[in-house]
Amino acid sequence: MSDLDKALRKFEAVEANLSKLEKCWNTLEKQIARGIIFEINPVYEDACRSYKNLLGGLPLINGWQPTTLPLELDDIAQSHSHALKVGEVSIEIEVSSRVEKLGKELRKYRFLFDQKRRQLVQNIIIQTFNEIDHLLDQLQVIFPIDEASLECRRKIDHPSWRKIREKVRQIDVLLGSSISRPPRWSDMERHLYYAESHDLRDIVYTDWPSVKAGLTQSLYASNEPIPLQVEEDLDDLVASKPSGSVLTKLKWEKLSPEDFERLVFNLVSSEQIYENPQWLMCTNAPDRGRDLSVYKVYQDRLSGISRKRVIIQCKHWLSRSVSKNDFSMLKEEVKLWEPPRIDILVIATTGRFTADAISLIEKHNQSDSAMVIEMWAESNLERVLASNPAVVAEFGLR
Repeated sequence: MSDLDKALRKFEAVEANLSKLEKCWNTLEKQIARGIIFEINPVYEDACRSYKNLLGGLPLINGWQPTTLPLELDDIAQSHSHALKVGEVSIEIEVSSRVEKLGKELRKYRFLFDQKRRQLVQNIIIQTFNEIDHLLDQLQVIFPIDEASLECRRKIDHPSWRKIREKVRQIDVLLGSSISRPPRWSDMERHLYYAESHDLRDIVYTDWPSVKAGLTQSLYASNEPIPLQVEEDLDDLVASKPSGSVLTKLKWEKLSPEDFERLVFNLVSSEQIYENPQWLMCTNAPDRGRDLSVYKVYQDRLSGISRKRVIIQCKHWLSRSVSKNDFSMLKEEVKLWEPPRIDILVIATTGRFTADAISLIEKHNQSDSAMVIEMWAESNLERVLASNPAVVAEFGLR
């Protein structure tokens, strides 16, 4: 059993306990008297005992876990009676708040649990995306998606097809209940089951792009606020007329290699000229330098729309520049990344390019090579980020 599988088993056990606690809370909530009723309630008492017992099955998340125990029914009734007698609405609100505290704690724990589970499976799911892409490319060579193949409804019985089905099942297990299945997930499962030539076409052109885009958004969407040090009204801040110089240098050292990839991913995702951005492999994986893939869209009224496939190599280098030798290695490795053909290779770095590397890249771009090399150095990225202050704040670069 792998370390990942062991971790998933632990998460599954915690989720089982959490689900039992949520059911137990539902039972308690239904049994709590809405009026002033003093009576023996064995169902409520048993649910209280079960709740206390189950609470020990929830480990800490970010140093926190639910600790509140259910109130006795008599205590709840007595508090309601007192509130009614003295005519204080605030007491009634306080009682309701104490009763509801269990539900609030469980909802908070569920939120944190889902968040941690997404973090656990992010990289492995992105790696599996890349593996499925590779297998689909193989199948299209063996089973071309042409009119003749589609008309004869050719059955696909191939090891690569079976591997894709297994990897989709693995993704399904990794998602668990913390991540919703994206649109066309069931369509893709159905097409994988029937396994005919037109099913391969539907998976390649419709199902898989939709599924991958939906899952990527679910895995990396963040609704957490950026920490603020501003306590006063923003109007007061403006009225104070602050003065002085503005820092232009970004703190690249705050980023990990994965953070840098996410930053570049965010930048290309926000630009209309790019479409279908993908994280091809997890950080530091033996992926031959392949980090991000995206299509660059060109459009004019005479030629129509054309798309160029772009591979972006992210290099989070703080103490060295991209050298002539680095570029030469990339040129050799890029042959392993095709098909499909790569039209543009981008080298994005938090550092710089040596003079020799720049000279060699410019010479390459003036040759008859079909692939263009683009250099996104630190200065280029800082210029782009100057007009994207939200991204700067999100990644804490100032």
